Amino acid sequence: MEKKKYNISVEATLEVIGGKWKCVILCHLTHGKKRTSDLRRLMPSITQKMLTQQLRELEDDGIVNRIIYHQVPPKVEYELSEYGWSLKPILDSLCAWGEHHIIKEYGDKFAVLEDNILNNKDIGLATEMDQTAKEEETSLSKN
Repeated sequence: MEKKKYNISVEATLEVIGGKWKCVILCHLTHGKKRTSDLRRLMPSITQKMLTQQLRELEDDGIVNRIIYHQVPPKVEYELSEYGWSLKPILDSLCAWGEHHIIKEYGDKFAVLEDNILNNKDIGLATEMDQTAKEEETSLSKN
């Protein structure tokens, strides 16, 4: 197998977690094991085929573990691997930046984030960014 060459190390990162869905899947898995049906519920825009493909790629890259329970009916869950957990700080930073961007662009994250995300207390949306946004809103309203 020929060694892959990268111009910059972020290319290696994006090769593993790049694309529309992988980071979203990983963010959900930071809150515990999920079945495919759980992920579909949390991500209604993803097709079953795409979800399966993304999970397989993440599993092949050693980022997620697929747990098969030998029971009837069959049960499969996905969880972050130890290696996958090393991405948590990156995922937290992406969430924090996304919230800040939403507030900058739309003024109110509640106007554009889905209810199931906002109401899920364990999603781990960045508290620091929430506090910063509140402080910015307060300072803007005073001016």
